[in-house]
Amino acid sequence: MTKEDSNLQEELLTRDRDALEEPPLYKVLLHNDDYTTMDFVVMILETIFNKDSTEATQIMLDVHHQGMGIAGVYTREIGETKIAQVHRLAKSNQYPLKCSLEKNC
Repeated sequence: MTKEDSNLQEELLTRDRDALEEPPLYKVLLHNDDYTTMDFVVMILETIFNKDSTEATQIMLDVHHQGMGIAGVYTREIGETKIAQVHRLAKSNQYPLKCSLEKNC
């Protein structure tokens, strides 16, 4: 391999590396309502968002006192999947719990 070939290969590798970008991240927000129980919200946070009991309780209290809480920060596709799981589980348990996705600044 000549020096020119080596330089060209290095330039291509550098361009490829520079072209890779991290995907944008989104916050999954849980919204307060007057019907969903606190225990159910904690269970959602533990099972769907893999939070430990202490963190799940703190997020639930944020939802209760501030009207919403951040369940997690994910890529768009993962966030949308988690929201669908929450809505499906809430509906099957007859709760109106809602989630939304917000771009993480």
